Amino acid sequence: MRCTEFDGDGKVTLVNGAFKKSELIAKCGLLPRDLRKIDSASLPHILVRPSAILIKILHISCLINHNRVLVFDAYGTTDSHTQSIFMYDLEGKLQLREGRSADTLPYEFRALEAVLISVTSALEGEFEGVREPVVQVLRELEEDIDRNKLRHLLIYSKKLGTFEQKARLVRDAIDDLLEADDDLSDMYLTENANGVIREEDDHTEVEMLLESYYKVCDEIVQASSNLVSNIRNTEEIVKAILDANRNSLMLLDLQFTILALGIGVGTFFAGLYGMNLKNFIEETDFGFPLVSISCGVFCMIAIVWGLRKLRKVQRLSMWGESGSLSPENSNRRGRGSWREIEPQSQLSGESRVDRTVRWKQDQRMGKMQEGSSEPL
Repeated sequence: MRCTEFDGDGKVTLVNGAFKKSELIAKCGLLPRDLRKIDSASLPHILVRPSAILIKILHISCLINHNRVLVFDAYGTTDSHTQSIFMYDLEGKLQLREGRSADTLPYEFRALEAVLISVTSALEGEFEGVREPVVQVLRELEEDIDRNKLRHLLIYSKKLGTFEQKARLVRDAIDDLLEADDDLSDMYLTENANGVIREEDDHTEVEMLLESYYKVCDEIVQASSNLVSNIRNTEEIVKAILDANRNSLMLLDLQFTILALGIGVGTFFAGLYGMNLKNFIEETDFGFPLVSISCGVFCMIAIVWGLRKLRKVQRLSMWGESGSLSPENSNRRGRGSWREIEPQSQLSGESRVDRTVRWKQDQRMGKMQEGSSEPL
């Protein structure tokens, strides 16, 4: 495996050096399956062993000891530039500065902090690159709904969904580590190497370190989730607007159809009048005005009747039918508003107390009749 090695002073001792897996397993106290997560696993992992911490998160794959850090190289990939920036940051974190030796964290925690800083910075940068075009497309859709904008929104929503899943996995990896007290206590590699035994619940220092970066990852996840929900809401609104426009077009088509129906009724009577048959109307002086007025009247009747039917169909209600329990509509079976529905007892003037007393009397009379009908 190709690695870059940092010593205890933070200096690079080996660049792109080759290490055998068996050698790493023997020196660092790892299991053969642990190194497979570096080779093939794509999910974030933070494995804690008594003498090493194996990290696989995004573009960083490294092995941390109490006095050495091995960064597995990713040259030739899209993450090589980001990993190079991480190595410069790691070198600065690992080198102790004068006057701050008493306040600095242990060697393994400084390396872990450098990893978490690089990971959160990469997530923030990627989120900013995804958020800006999404927000711009959402603002443009508020002004005008265009096919190209919807296509761009679909592409950006897929990218945002992939990023949200990635950020969620990183957050869950840190959360799983925070839930394991034994792993947190085993992360004190310097004390373990010096033979210092630490209690299982004595891990405040590393816990605070992980919690601070867990909050950063959680903020990124929440921001991406809010942006995804905005995209979903925008899509629903766009669908509603398109449905409303489609309904308007259908309504316009129905209106033209009703107008054509009315004109057709008028032309029907005009056609009857214009047939080569003797009807004796054309011989009169008022024949043409009478037929013209009749055609216009029938045409208007057909149009008004069609528009009234269309307006009735346009009315929507929770009942599906419009009706009431008025005396003139009491024989109909249509539903009315719930405010118009009253119990029959209230219509007859009987109060609830009277109905309760009458019900008890009926129950008492029924029991008496049952007792008298029993055989001796």
